[in-house]
Amino acid sequence: MPRIIAVGTAVPPYELRQIEARQFAKRLFGETFPGIERLLKIFENTAIATRYVSKPLEWFERDHSFQEKNEAYVETACRLGAEAIQRCLAQTDIALDEIDHLLVVSTTGMATPSLDARLINYLGLRNDVNRTPIWGLGCAGGAAGLARAAAFAKACPGDRVLLVAIECCSLTFRRQDRSKSNLVATSLFGDGAAAVLVTDGEGKARSDGGHWEVTAAASYCWPDSLDVMGWDFMDDGMKVIFSRDIPTLIKQEVKGVLEPFLATHQLTVPRLDRLYMHPGGKKVLEAYEEALGMSPDKLASAYRVLKQYGNMSSATVLFVLEQDMRQPLLPGERGLLAALGPGFSLEMVLLQAKG
Repeated sequence: MPRIIAVGTAVPPYELRQIEARQFAKRLFGETFPGIERLLKIFENTAIATRYVSKPLEWFERDHSFQEKNEAYVETACRLGAEAIQRCLAQTDIALDEIDHLLVVSTTGMATPSLDARLINYLGLRNDVNRTPIWGLGCAGGAAGLARAAAFAKACPGDRVLLVAIECCSLTFRRQDRSKSNLVATSLFGDGAAAVLVTDGEGKARSDGGHWEVTAAASYCWPDSLDVMGWDFMDDGMKVIFSRDIPTLIKQEVKGVLEPFLATHQLTVPRLDRLYMHPGGKKVLEAYEEALGMSPDKLASAYRVLKQYGNMSSATVLFVLEQDMRQPLLPGERGLLAALGPGFSLEMVLLQAKG
């Protein structure tokens, strides 16, 4: 079975405290919404304390062209991706020139040559490394990327597959967009990158407290739901789309998809030892709790990542995985990693611990 050897993460240098983001939003949206104080309560209700963004706060006080923002995205994404890769491999006995396949997931900017090609040059990876760029999966990209990395590792025995999820959500901010969606986005999103090394061959972590095997994965896309989450492309950048009905959709729809997937593998939610759910926001996590009948302590790692980093789109669920893997795994434990994204879709990865 493909196994997860190590996870490394990275964030940009600019820490943004939630109180600073709230003050920024008040200045920007105050004239648009007369009852701004009522709307600003979302900043206190997100369960977020800090986030990390790609530019200092004063940069967002000015307008920037799509070109300028995208150039910042490419530069920052390469730097964050490289840092996450180096932190991941530093935990293992595998060197950069031993990577056989590089898979890069991102949705918050555009690059051709793609980010994988740029990272090959940035880090000096082998010239013959296989590469797969994946764009457009949004918050589901970390889970989908892990599933694809495991599939590649299984199809090519002995290959070392490196998944990197890189998101610079802050750089999609459009100062002239005074919509409620943009206000909510200002309260939620941060930037970060996560790298995961997957192989079914040789390779181990330097301090091995057990590892996860990827035993199964599945995707589900709800029909007629294209308007729930995604981007509109405007002259000055990418306009965020996310429906206020997402928590309701989770309560109504996720159980009916997740339970049959688990049942196929003789599992139920109560039998899962660890749950790695993408923390799209506090209301999203609470919706999972209600839909699946679980207590908040089952999602402790997700809440912790949300508090420290906010929603970093595809990378976030891999941050949750990285934090929880700091605790030794017990052989036989079962885990589920899952995330929702544009489509409207659900990506699920089933894990089993090995000593």
